[in-house]
Amino acid sequence: MGIQSENLEVPDEIINLIISDYTQEGGVRGLRKRLETLCRASAVQIVRGKGEKVIVTRDNLRDLLDMHPVYHKQVKESANPGIVTGLAWTAAGGEILYIETMLTKGKGEIIITGQLGDVMKESARIAVTLVKSLFPEQTGVLEENDLHIHVPDGATPKDGPSAGITLTTALSSLVTGIPVPPNIGMTGEISLQGGVNPIGGLPEKLLAAQRAGVKKVFIPADNVDDLRDVPGEVKENLEIVPVTEASEVLRALGIMKDM
Repeated sequence: MGIQSENLEVPDEIINLIISDYTQEGGVRGLRKRLETLCRASAVQIVRGKGEKVIVTRDNLRDLLDMHPVYHKQVKESANPGIVTGLAWTAAGGEILYIETMLTKGKGEIIITGQLGDVMKESARIAVTLVKSLFPEQTGVLEENDLHIHVPDGATPKDGPSAGITLTTALSSLVTGIPVPPNIGMTGEISLQGGVNPIGGLPEKLLAAQRAGVKKVFIPADNVDDLRDVPGEVKENLEIVPVTEASEVLRALGIMKDM
């Protein structure tokens, strides 16, 4: 584009901002395109006599790129029973997701929405069975009411077993009426016996958790070795708690009392 080094200044802070808010991919092709766009926009400004140098700042970045930033979820401010923050892996990196549960008058039907795949639907049914066994006195309401499980962003397909512990915790919170702080996240496959099994994509999930404002994350103990691939600044800003059983999570959150 005919831009010399003295014509354009893009601070490291802005490059980081472009990566986090203006690209959404596993590689760097999008980043290259955004930098080329900055060069073209700067060349136009210089040719139009608006100065011999363009300094890219937070204030003018959006105008120079001529695009909206990528939306990233942030943790909610209020806690309600039945809603828990989970962590998901996508081809473009990690993201937080919410598991929402609600009881409505009915005949014990289980309704699952949010464009979930078969594996995730199975995780939901395993979680229902497990919660019934963990809280036999409180789960009588499931016989008299319909249970609705929803994962927002219904237009986005979701699948995989890693939301198992999140589903279990959300249902436990719902039947006991004890809310879970939104800044606590979790990931892990759940077994019918209540074990928390390993998952994939842990580094990406923890990066997303920190970005979203999560402060504490429960992970499967078998994934501890994966922490070596997580940047130090992420581990410094997150309290990471390895667990092997769902009961450990529920006790730590005050949902299940010590026997």
